[in-house]
Amino acid sequence: MYKKVFLIAEAGVNHNGSIEMAKKLVDAAAQTGADAIKFQTFKAEKITTRFASKAEYQKEIIGDEGSQLDMLKRLELSYDDFEDLFKYCQKRGIAFISSPFDLESARFLKELGMGVFKIPSGEITNYLLLKEIGSYKKQIILSSGMADLGEIEDALDLLIEAGTSPERICILHCNTGYPTPYDDVNLRAMLTIKESFKIQIGYSDHTLGIEIPIAAVSLGAKVIEKHFTLDKNLPGPDHKASLEPDEFKAMVIAIRNIEKALGNGIKKPSKSELKNRGIARKSIVAKTDIKKGEIFTENNLTVKRPGNGINPMMWPKIVGRLANRDYKEDELIEL
Repeated sequence: MYKKVFLIAEAGVNHNGSIEMAKKLVDAAAQTGADAIKFQTFKAEKITTRFASKAEYQKEIIGDEGSQLDMLKRLELSYDDFEDLFKYCQKRGIAFISSPFDLESARFLKELGMGVFKIPSGEITNYLLLKEIGSYKKQIILSSGMADLGEIEDALDLLIEAGTSPERICILHCNTGYPTPYDDVNLRAMLTIKESFKIQIGYSDHTLGIEIPIAAVSLGAKVIEKHFTLDKNLPGPDHKASLEPDEFKAMVIAIRNIEKALGNGIKKPSKSELKNRGIARKSIVAKTDIKKGEIFTENNLTVKRPGNGINPMMWPKIVGRLANRDYKEDELIEL
């Protein structure tokens, strides 16, 4: 599905409920080289009860006061805003993605013409939403934070039964801690997902810094998602665990370099090193002056640079032969 790593700038709700800030995020993401920018589409009343509390990290960042519903209402954009953003992303040359958190939002995004549906970790057990999105037969990116293999399998089976072929699905390994401690990342679990389901894999990152997404690419991740903000000091639940534009751009550059460096897996001399072969390798040369007709022996031959003569691996076939001409010390032996 993805020939090169698909890099998603996860803006999420880092627009703080402002369409103007959302557009600034689009501009900044496009300048970093990201392939896509991702938001979150929801109607707060449809995704949480008035009794649901905020996550611990959210309480630490924005305080205890108010419910999850109150927080989400402040971070909600309208469908008109998303239509505007969709067109703005097209104008800026970056793919628009938004994760739906309820059926109405999923249907809206389908009608909008969104090509890739990202299912967040918290919705991996949402039977109704999975069945709905699976029926669209679009490309799907499924985050697996907080899930075990059995829950991933159930979600994958449901998406496939609903109509989406497995070739159009990529599963992201993810840890939903904000920020995720390094010893909780468990990148090897991404390889377990690949082996278990024979499917494309990726990684959604919530660690601080850029090292872990880069490592994920070296292990075979085809999609990388990383939280993105204009300023980590802005008010809001996700800014502190996000990358600012310069940091995200550095991650993009590093990942693109890693992609080039991974190569095709065929072990052979590269173009850049072929010119060094004659300099770094050695040849069979005369250790002493040798007369024509004299027998080549271990006493009158040795191995020295340069490497544009007889390969030293031919030593057993050269020793015992007769010299075909006179040789001065250090001259390359010829056949």
